[in-house]
Amino acid sequence: MENLIHIQKTFDKVVFIDKKVNNREFEDCIFKKCDFSNSDFSMNTFLDCEFIDCNLSMTNLSGTSLKTVSFSNCKLLGIQFNSCMDFLFQVSFQDCILDYSIFNNKKMPKTSFQNCSLREVSFIGTNLTSSIFDNCNLEGAIFNDTELKEVNFLTAYNYKIDPEFNPMRKAKFSVQGIPGLLDKYDIKIQ
Repeated sequence: MENLIHIQKTFDKVVFIDKKVNNREFEDCIFKKCDFSNSDFSMNTFLDCEFIDCNLSMTNLSGTSLKTVSFSNCKLLGIQFNSCMDFLFQVSFQDCILDYSIFNNKKMPKTSFQNCSLREVSFIGTNLTSSIFDNCNLEGAIFNDTELKEVNFLTAYNYKIDPEFNPMRKAKFSVQGIPGLLDKYDIKIQ
């Protein structure tokens, strides 16, 4: 990973724990079974890349561009996605652990979260219009001034969202999710 530009490369079982990889460009690259935990990946660009079975927990992504990047079966604990570049920011997550991560003030409409753990994730000021939370655990996730228009929460669970502080026109919820919308009223639904 010493080169400045990487195009159509596969990185398999790379271990870069507590390392610095800055000012690099990765285009159409695949990362498989890599461990980048506690590393500094600031000021990099990832375009059309895939991370599969990787550990990026506590990785610093300040100033990094994530343009159409997918994460599958990855561990992403405590990632501050809010420090990534906003321009063309587009990510998707499948079977990932994103606990304690931060997406504050990101514009990420149509983002797909499938079978993910999003415990205590912060979505303050985030635009999630038309996103989907398919079978996701949102226990302790923070939604405040979050744009939830047309978001699909049908199979999400453990969320608590205050409709007064989060625009959610045409958002979809299951009957089982109603208590998560009425929690602040301390009422019992049976």
